[in-house]
Amino acid sequence: MKRLQKAGLGTAVTALVGVMPARAQAPAGTSIEDMASGLSAVDPYANMAFGWFWEFLSYCASAFLWEGAWVAVKITAISMTLGLILGLVLALMRLSTLAIVRAVSWFYIWITRGTPQLLQLVFIFNALPFVGLKFDSFTTAVIGFSLNQAAFSAEIIRGGILSVNRNQSIAASSLGMGPFLSLRRIILPQAMRAILPGVGNDTISMLKLTSIASIVFVNELTFRSQQIVGQNNKFFTVFAATAVIYLILVSVISIAQGWAERRFDLEKDKRSTNDFGRMFGFRLKPEAAPSPAPIPVDAAADETPAARTAASDDLFKTLVNADADPVPRGEPLVVCRNVQKEYGSNKVLNGIDLTVNRGEVVVLLGPSGSGKSTFLRAINHLESVDWGTITVGGAYVGYQMLPGGQPRPTGRLAKARADARIAMVFQHFNLFNHLSALENVMEAPVRVFGIKPDVARTMATRLLGEVGLQNHIHHLPHRLSGGQQQRVAIARALAISPRLMLFDEPTSALDPELVGEVLGVMRKLADAGMTMVVVTHEIRFAREVADRVVFIDGGVVVEEGPPEQVIDNPTHDRTRRFLRAVSHG
Repeated sequence: MKRLQKAGLGTAVTALVGVMPARAQAPAGTSIEDMASGLSAVDPYANMAFGWFWEFLSYCASAFLWEGAWVAVKITAISMTLGLILGLVLALMRLSTLAIVRAVSWFYIWITRGTPQLLQLVFIFNALPFVGLKFDSFTTAVIGFSLNQAAFSAEIIRGGILSVNRNQSIAASSLGMGPFLSLRRIILPQAMRAILPGVGNDTISMLKLTSIASIVFVNELTFRSQQIVGQNNKFFTVFAATAVIYLILVSVISIAQGWAERRFDLEKDKRSTNDFGRMFGFRLKPEAAPSPAPIPVDAAADETPAARTAASDDLFKTLVNADADPVPRGEPLVVCRNVQKEYGSNKVLNGIDLTVNRGEVVVLLGPSGSGKSTFLRAINHLESVDWGTITVGGAYVGYQMLPGGQPRPTGRLAKARADARIAMVFQHFNLFNHLSALENVMEAPVRVFGIKPDVARTMATRLLGEVGLQNHIHHLPHRLSGGQQQRVAIARALAISPRLMLFDEPTSALDPELVGEVLGVMRKLADAGMTMVVVTHEIRFAREVADRVVFIDGGVVVEEGPPEQVIDNPTHDRTRRFLRAVSHG
């Protein structure tokens, strides 16, 4: 030991550097062992330093240690997989609306995170046999690490889910997607960006913490290195080699984490294929993005504006009449009677009565907070009602009526929405951020209505072409302007061949210059005979397009009638004051 301290790192390095010329002049076939034996002529301590280095390399390549590393990798891989699955279940339980379900999940997480993992392993290995549950060492380690990881994964996943804007799930629901389909296709892909760093850290921590499994006699990497040291007392070389093996394994996990984070990067161009190279700073030649799929010939045969307009109108008329509707044109399609809704002590809807006929365009006007948007969402059951009835085509959307006239939500609400064919366009677009414009439009037809992907792709491409976005079909939402995003949202709504379209202030989030783009598409839909209920402050649009204008304030219908009556000659003083305020604004 004194000689080691005397030699020090500097002497060892000097000895190795000093012998390099000699190695360069050594005859061919000279082995490392021969060179090592000749080092004593240069420095009496150099041979010891080189010997340590050679010994260190031999342990780095030791099959005995790498077999232990493979055991640690297997425990980590299996336990992380099981832990993430159970963690997802616990996270969803924590987000449940049922208090008892939330309490069970919280209690499990509290117990598991509050007790040392070492004690949990000992308990599984030694205590459970008394109740007839006996596991071998490897299985004990997998169970222990899985159950422990589940508690931590649950909070990581829950945080990721909460990081996704709630409007994403609302938009999915409006298209008829159920909770689990929305979770799998919309929420989790976006939540992965927040989930992956935590999962990567936990994977690395678990790999290193498998060393405590030696308490239940798991023959993993650290345990094997301790066995070697117990025989030869070579602490430095054995444990240094063990550290290098761990570092190699951790580096592999870090590379996989980096790839996964780029894979789920919501701002990355999906057509980019050089993720692996860019992760290490390589500048690779990018792959050329394919040209957008062509619009079918019958939709773009003539490039004159008049012909394009006629083709667009024909497409919209085809969509409006795609499914035979048992409700004749001009007959009631949406019937609302005494609709009431409260949020605590705040009564938002106070007995609204309204009928919308098939093929009619009804515009809802009113001040902010008057209940317009709540009423609109109640039509397709995005908001439940406390009292009253709403029918679409004579059927309740996800309700059954109790004796006395009180509605009760039923199961299979997603199917009820899909069957009703009610599409909705939102104020803030609510496009799915991880999907391109084309994928946004295709999602519901393929996943909800079972349309073949090729057919859905053709229709989605054509719809995007008709709203003027044929050159942007592969762009992610964040690469589109507000007007372009709203037109994608309209195309997405049209893709389900709706019998009724709801517009919730579709232009209020747009710059004035972009408003015309959206209103132009809505005018075409109105001309094609689409039944529409529109919440808007666009008085000019209401005057020119609406068949009927309804003024709502305080959760009740104050006044309704043709645009020339309600807008130009209102009979109610509250309506006149609102219109003056809007016109002056």
